[in-house]
Amino acid sequence: MQLGMLGLGRMGSNMVRRLMRGGHECVVYDLNPASVEAVVKEGARGSRSLDEFVQQLAKPRLAWTMVPSGEVTEKTIEGLSQRMEAGDVVVDGGNSYFKDDIRRAQALAAKGLHYVDVGTSGGIWGVERGYSLMIGGDNEAVERLDPIFKTLAPGRGSIERTPGHENKGGTAEDGYFHCGPPGAGHFVKMVHNGIEYGLMQAYAEGFDILRNAAGPEVPEARRYTFDVADIAEVWRRGSVVGSWLLDLTAIALVEDPDLDGYTGFVQDSGEGRWTIQTAIEQAVPVDVLSAALFARFRSRQTATFAEKVLSAMRKQFGGHVELPTGG
Repeated sequence: MQLGMLGLGRMGSNMVRRLMRGGHECVVYDLNPASVEAVVKEGARGSRSLDEFVQQLAKPRLAWTMVPSGEVTEKTIEGLSQRMEAGDVVVDGGNSYFKDDIRRAQALAAKGLHYVDVGTSGGIWGVERGYSLMIGGDNEAVERLDPIFKTLAPGRGSIERTPGHENKGGTAEDGYFHCGPPGAGHFVKMVHNGIEYGLMQAYAEGFDILRNAAGPEVPEARRYTFDVADIAEVWRRGSVVGSWLLDLTAIALVEDPDLDGYTGFVQDSGEGRWTIQTAIEQAVPVDVLSAALFARFRSRQTATFAEKVLSAMRKQFGGHVELPTGG
């Protein structure tokens, strides 16, 4: 089956490789000619412009975008919609806001185009492990793309089946799922990433406690010096907190036990904020997810004005004097 992939970053290029290994034909385009050339050498058909990209696609066309969310995605999809024809399908596999998907789907439908949003999880490991795909769009377009989804997804693998789920049918056990109409795929991926923030923050705080178990604040008789890499490893085996995130943490701690190669400056890509905004709209309490997002904000600052206010209040009511920096 032929698919056009627009955007050849780490995710897009690896998805092309997985698709070609699965026997699909890929037409590719990226603003960086070197990125195009890299996958052309592996069998993809390259394009030097968006016009050439669309012209090389067989009708009805399937064009999948893997570009940064926001303005870049808007311009990319607008450019495709101006060049494609009724019956063609545009797929946004990035991390777009589900409300934008609904608007885009309506605009493309007016031109006779199908719009499919695919929340894609798997990162740089997906080329080998496969990608978990959360899909939104109309039935016709999603069914047409099924061979693509099946190749990109992990398949059932060695994971034990959930008792009773075998009676439900469908593709969820294969690692891809049609969640609903346009926007539904990115809605589910948004919540997925919000949960991811919470899980990551829980691991981070737990390892921080272990790391500081021998700190000067702890009475000497209760100090412990832990090998956190070994603790991560033992938790991977039979523990209820085992997960792929823990697997990746264990790798990082073996490679760099003190994590000296990291500053602790943690970005957020948008989905965490959208999750909190959506929870507010639904009046759903999300104590852990919101705290995890705020912790990322905090990681980008040293002493905020809030801490200065706290310190000033402590001095005013109790005469508490700040310790020197690092003291």
